[in-house]
Amino acid sequence: MTQATSDALRVAELLSEAEAAVVLTGAGVSVPSGIPDFRTPGKGLWEKVDPMKVAHIDVFRRDPDRFWHFYGDRFATLGDREPNPAHEIIAELEARGLIRGVITQNIDRLHRKAGSENVVEVHGSIEWSVCPDCGTRVGVERVIEKLRAGVGTPECEACITPLKPDVVLFGELLPEEAMSDAFALASEADVMVAIGSSLEVYPVASLPGVTLENGGCLALVTQGRTPYDADADVKLTGDVVDELDAVLEALDG
Repeated sequence: MTQATSDALRVAELLSEAEAAVVLTGAGVSVPSGIPDFRTPGKGLWEKVDPMKVAHIDVFRRDPDRFWHFYGDRFATLGDREPNPAHEIIAELEARGLIRGVITQNIDRLHRKAGSENVVEVHGSIEWSVCPDCGTRVGVERVIEKLRAGVGTPECEACITPLKPDVVLFGELLPEEAMSDAFALASEADVMVAIGSSLEVYPVASLPGVTLENGGCLALVTQGRTPYDADADVKLTGDVVDELDAVLEALDG
């Protein structure tokens, strides 16, 4: 266990006293599972490839083979990953009734695999791919099976149309129902704990502001600057697993 710092103690105190806490997570929570984030200088996924050329909805529509050449590798990588202790601690917070749920920008489904139940996936999930023509849904395991068989572009078995991952691509709007759920959680929260997110991508980046505007407070567990640093009640800047482990220790102390 990591020794709890005064800041970790403060996060534990906020969670213990909260009546409607919520967690918001970004790519940083999945980095310990071996999934690279998007924007870390020199290491982020978009440092190596222009997302507008491989992960835009227009690319999928115009050239699905090009799209899947990129996304196929990403699917295979994400499909093999397992939750790390950060995901497990967040699930434990929900199991203890300390948080109402998790709003996540991640598509890797690791929160659900770790045991979190009320998960709002505002960018969708790799759990399913969908046929744009007939609506057939294909599970991620079947899609990965097709990719590993050398299919290239996985197609709907009913109408031979290229499948689209059920995730939000560049150029697409976020799903209305998920965003409605996210804004409801944020507006009702007396504490939001934002973990592993730069809080720069809108509209999700507006959620901490929603909590603050409604009288709640904000705790940050993330490395690097965010637009909300000056507004946060407390910020933990170390390794995400170590910091959450310290918070859990403080709660158990």
